[in-house]
Amino acid sequence: MATSGITGGSQIDVQSLVSQLVAAERKPLDDQVTRATTKVTTQISATSALLGSLSAFQAQLNGLKTTTAFSGRATSSTDPEIATATATTSAVPGRYDIEVQQLATAQQLSSTAFVGGSSAVVGTGQLTISLGATSFNVSIGATANTLADVRNAINSATDNPGVTATIINASDGAHLVLTSTKTGAANSIQVTQSGTMSQLEYTTTNQANYTQLRAAADAQVTVAGYATTSATNVIENVIDGVSLNLVSAEPGTTVSIDVNYDKTAAKEKVTAFVTAYNTLRTMLTALGGYNATTKVAGPMLGDSMLTGIDAEIRRTLSEPVAAAGGGAVQTLADIGISTQADGSLKVDDTKLTAALNSNFDAVSRLFGTDQTGVASRLYTQIETRLADGSAIDQRTESLQTQKRALEKKSADIDTRMAIVQKTYLAQFTRLDTLLSSLSSTSAYLGQQIDSLPKWSSD
Repeated sequence: MATSGITGGSQIDVQSLVSQLVAAERKPLDDQVTRATTKVTTQISATSALLGSLSAFQAQLNGLKTTTAFSGRATSSTDPEIATATATTSAVPGRYDIEVQQLATAQQLSSTAFVGGSSAVVGTGQLTISLGATSFNVSIGATANTLADVRNAINSATDNPGVTATIINASDGAHLVLTSTKTGAANSIQVTQSGTMSQLEYTTTNQANYTQLRAAADAQVTVAGYATTSATNVIENVIDGVSLNLVSAEPGTTVSIDVNYDKTAAKEKVTAFVTAYNTLRTMLTALGGYNATTKVAGPMLGDSMLTGIDAEIRRTLSEPVAAAGGGAVQTLADIGISTQADGSLKVDDTKLTAALNSNFDAVSRLFGTDQTGVASRLYTQIETRLADGSAIDQRTESLQTQKRALEKKSADIDTRMAIVQKTYLAQFTRLDTLLSSLSSTSAYLGQQIDSLPKWSSD
């Protein structure tokens, strides 16, 4: 006889029976929620994957959607040990001949020797040190009046415009060396004093206290036969959009600087565009395709939103761009980008190189012409697809709403089943109690009958 009921001598395994009844009643409800949740979760994942892939492709398009994407310039020099160059997008491609007669230099002065080395006392007062039109003052007091103290005061001055001081210890004594950090003839050094440090003065009329180790001089260069000077060895905009970097002076030697479209960078951008599109194509196929081998359909197979996006992108990739300049460059196919059987793109490097060499600007306009270029149109289209209130945004919100509703439904089932379990438990506990009572009564009656006198027929 079962003994797992509520009362002693139970006739029913109440807990087991209630659990089985609740499980049986709950299963179809749970199965329904599970199927719906799985479907919604799959759709949320698929929509998120689509959103992420479109965003990644759009990020790649951002670098191609204007003609400036291809406006980089590459430079080269026939002798980089004499001069090199860099160029901005405003530089006009061409060859420019230059001759470097003289580099810009920074002045360096060395004082006469001080016997006693860096600890030699030089006096007190105030030094006024000028670098070109800018000057600063350092005070030398009685407790810090050595050559080393002068050096330290110059180097630590917060308003020092660019004069460094060092001490060179030679056989004849210590020399204070002043070096300008700025090149150019205008950046010469002068030192005046008020006090007892006349041996540190250096002016245009008093140069006996220092030896000039290096003069302050401007760079001298001819560009396309025209002479020019510069306070630095980087000469800006003598050629529009080009910076010349002077390395060494070689009078009589002509160096050619070539400025060209940066075709290598342009090719890399086109290749990156194709790679980014193929990544997107792989995702679109996975979401909306059907694998005949595995007989597995993508989670968005037949989805009108997905097919609409796919069709729009394909159409943009194949349409000609009239603003690209006409002639031989109007479509992606004209520069060697073709569509394969699986929908992916492939680059013919030879054809792309030829297009860049023959009509660089047309290739640039093919991608970046405002509103009509391939990259420009794709960027705008995807931006619309990703905007708040778009079909993707509404789909995402709807799926999240469904997910929350299913989570609530699952919680409601928990609540309902708890009530059902409580109800069943009460019902079967009462039945078990009744059966136990009847069993006890039956046993009692049996005992009473057994105790009755036996009647004999004799």
